Amino acid sequence: MSKQSPFAREEVMEAYLDSLLKEPETPEDVTARTAKLLEQASQQIAETTLLGVEEQDSAQHKEEAIAEKVTSIIETSTLNAVEDKKRNSVAQTESQEDRLLNTEVKSKVPLKDTLGFRFQALFFEVAGLTLAVPLTTLGGIHQIEKIGPLFGKPDWFMGVMLHRESKLNVVDSAKWVMPEKYDENLAQSLNYRYLIMLGESLWGLASEKLVNTVNLTTDDVKWRESTGKRPWLAGMVKEKMCALIDVEELISMLNKGLSSNDQTP
Repeated sequence: MSKQSPFAREEVMEAYLDSLLKEPETPEDVTARTAKLLEQASQQIAETTLLGVEEQDSAQHKEEAIAEKVTSIIETSTLNAVEDKKRNSVAQTESQEDRLLNTEVKSKVPLKDTLGFRFQALFFEVAGLTLAVPLTTLGGIHQIEKIGPLFGKPDWFMGVMLHRESKLNVVDSAKWVMPEKYDENLAQSLNYRYLIMLGESLWGLASEKLVNTVNLTTDDVKWRESTGKRPWLAGMVKEKMCALIDVEELISMLNKGLSSNDQTP
């Protein structure tokens, strides 16, 4: 994790993520304790220094390599999925009702049960907070280009970015994930460079930095124990101290115009 991030201190990061995993005792989205930790963490920004030019170049090359690696993995997985579909289509025929039923049942399966014991995840940073997305649910990575704003959308909706023939919906990840911390100072400090695409949807999370792809096991994750608020948060990667995203739940919330702390219907 970048030493310049307001969440650089491990105990602050761990306390913040732990607070997200727990159900709040009151309707408020963040407890007073968490708010205090966030305030303390934010004060560290003034004590940091900028990376040197050579370090920035090195970090950029590393991120480009990560993006290429992830793209290769996704392309390989897609080709394998196509071949599997061709082989299975001969032996399997399902009615439309069966497919709809299977899709509904699948959407209710916890992320933990869909990944297998070992899985890979992409780690990326947003305003000092590290997030992780399983590669099996990652739709791709794009460099952020011109974003056209749209009126009548939630405040976390940055706008639409054209990519080839697609219109990609860009989410202000910092404002969506931690609205309680978002203020003018944070907004001015953000430097979004990448768009992390979610599954097969047109939704993408704006990201400042690609950290790495990591091999994980289900034992590496502190899984959420209750349902209700924040269904997008599958758990916390314990040693890395980052939030693991349930992409299907996140897409569902974005489609409904919900923010991270909103109660799902």
